[in-house]
Amino acid sequence: MAGTIKSMLVVLIAVVSIMSVVPEGEAAIGCGTVVSKLSPCIPYVTGKGALGGCCKGIKGLYDLAKSTGDRQSVCNCLKFLAASTSGVNLGKAAALPGQCGVSIPYKISPSTDCSKVK
Repeated sequence: MAGTIKSMLVVLIAVVSIMSVVPEGEAAIGCGTVVSKLSPCIPYVTGKGALGGCCKGIKGLYDLAKSTGDRQSVCNCLKFLAASTSGVNLGKAAALPGQCGVSIPYKISPSTDCSKVK
């Protein structure tokens, strides 16, 4: 339980950090939305739970990301979260879209260049 609270605190800090550097109006999807949609995935990618409702969030986020700016914003949030959330299995995180039947044009990884996402 304490590990889950710690992970959520790290995610919250990450969201606040990202929100402070992403210019307002550049994309309709903020990191708060990304975290909200993907919070059911945290137990799975940290090895503490099943896939559960994660795919619903992934599909919902995919449906929201209509423009290039939206997709780049989501990519940047995912990149930051993958790098900053304690205990994330990057292989599991990268495989999530495919497991949920969604095809995204980039790999979920701290090394992804989100500026190249179209």
